[in-house]
Amino acid sequence: MKYTFDYLVFIGRFQPFHLAHLQTVKIALEKSQFVILALGSAQLERNIKNPFLAIEREEMILANFTEDEQKRIVFVHIHDVYDDEKWQKLVKKLVEGKTEFSDKIGLIGHFKDDSSYYLKFFPEWEMVELDSLEGAMSATPMREAYYRGIIDKTAFPMGTIKFLQKFQINPIYKQLQHKFETQDKTNLL
Repeated sequence: MKYTFDYLVFIGRFQPFHLAHLQTVKIALEKSQFVILALGSAQLERNIKNPFLAIEREEMILANFTEDEQKRIVFVHIHDVYDDEKWQKLVKKLVEGKTEFSDKIGLIGHFKDDSSYYLKFFPEWEMVELDSLEGAMSATPMREAYYRGIIDKTAFPMGTIKFLQKFQINPIYKQLQHKFETQDKTNLL
């Protein structure tokens, strides 16, 4: 099969990985031989905005794909830097570590709101801009519901649902749930 790209980069926190994320990766797999999922907020500290470690998100995401698709998904872990220029350089360096100089690299995403400004940081990568996906969603209300013990089965693919159910048994979930219930949630989610 002839692909338009060797690699398409999809940047996100995927906290958690929902149906719009799945749809984006499926589109990327149609257009590219490999997809690089750049997992943001990959530091080891958990909080109610970022409850899952990068390695856990890898597990959650891969559970939603066939074995052949999984072989075409590559991960890089991006730590929060809070400096746009440093962050941009970090992302490029991590992607370069997974690709060859001659590879055709693109970026896939959707300018949903002001938080998508980072998509303009990579002009050397051809942009595959998606329209608002059907049932476009935000992970924030999904996390809020999750901390209230609700997993919206209409918002997640089955692999994510199973991961979230399993994680609810983990004592870490109870700690995060307690933090959610007791902290001022302004700007935390």
